[in-house]
Amino acid sequence: MSTTTLARPRSPLINWLAVISLMLGIFAIVTSEILPIGLLTAIGADFGISDGTTGLTMTLPGIVAAVAAPTVTLTTARLDRRVMLCVLMAVLAVAGVLAAVATSYWVMLISRVLVGLTIGGFWSIGAGLAGRLMPPHAVGTATAVIFSAVPLGSVLGVPASTFIGNLAGWRTAFLVLAALAVLVLAALMMLLPPLPAHQVTNPRVLLDLLRTRGAAIALLATFLIVLAHFGTYTYVTPFLQDVTGLPPAAVSAVLLAYGIAGIAGNFLAGKAIATRLRAAFVTCGCLIAATTLLLPSVGGTTAGAVVLLMIWGLAYGGVPVCSQASFLTAAPHVPEAATVVFTSSFQATFALGAFLGGRVVDSFSVSTVMICGGLTALLMAVSLWSLLKPRCAGALHPADDRSRS
Repeated sequence: MSTTTLARPRSPLINWLAVISLMLGIFAIVTSEILPIGLLTAIGADFGISDGTTGLTMTLPGIVAAVAAPTVTLTTARLDRRVMLCVLMAVLAVAGVLAAVATSYWVMLISRVLVGLTIGGFWSIGAGLAGRLMPPHAVGTATAVIFSAVPLGSVLGVPASTFIGNLAGWRTAFLVLAALAVLVLAALMMLLPPLPAHQVTNPRVLLDLLRTRGAAIALLATFLIVLAHFGTYTYVTPFLQDVTGLPPAAVSAVLLAYGIAGIAGNFLAGKAIATRLRAAFVTCGCLIAATTLLLPSVGGTTAGAVVLLMIWGLAYGGVPVCSQASFLTAAPHVPEAATVVFTSSFQATFALGAFLGGRVVDSFSVSTVMICGGLTALLMAVSLWSLLKPRCAGALHPADDRSRS
């Protein structure tokens, strides 16, 4: 990751606060994206639609983000990154307000399009700025801080928003996220220095990256595990209410336990990926497969559901870390391009998983979707382990990729 010298000396404290503002920005967009998961039943009831149809609020942002990640990054490559990040955060605030005042489901979906636009642009641009804000020795730590927003948003956003929604209504949860976006916007304006275009990502760089073996394997693994997770987790609230029989307040508590476990999984995976990336990624897949396959039979009891959800949270907490590390390891010389491909593939599969899961829920049952997701996660683990056998375990190693490309 390249670095530049800022026009005027800035104190280390201001630079770290700038990094934290980027982390909070990604936290806000990740939380906004997955906000409907814990409120799915309430949103559907308000608009008079099924859980599967309500799942479009999860599908749409993912589709838009998958397209926006390369499009926004490439078309705005020569613009000041500070300006772009501030504009995108303002769009997120507007999306939150629009969802809160939506009088029809179509208005709600428009707000979700705006969320997807923000995700694709902000994540792809902001995630790679640590090298322009921090001295070389602190870039690695700063990057880890920025990306910690992904698991934090994923594992804390849902239980927090569910609690707010149950306490004051689902629309209030969206207003709270809009307020957070405004606060982040103010922080970005105050703390980020001017960031003129420094390293331009072009289509050729992205295509060269996609031709590498490491990127291809990372794409396959990410596709299968994200498909499995969001095809099932999007509908975890209906499962806990209809199958386990938990009231809304208890669902919030279970999702909070899931979130705490997810934070632990994030840090465990972060320590493991340096030397055991394949094992860490495969373990995440196996645990998600086991928990979702067992939920229909064991999740009928409160104790069984809580234990399985905590194991599931522990496993998924490591998924974004392992996926991102796979792409960055495949292309360490073009980290922005690797981040774009990671963001786009993750979001596209996120959308597909939520959509397909909704079709299964509406056509069969919420228990059936858990079984389908478990089998998909198992396929991911087997595929990744087979493709990265010891004799070719270096497939994700940078040197190996350069020799193959």
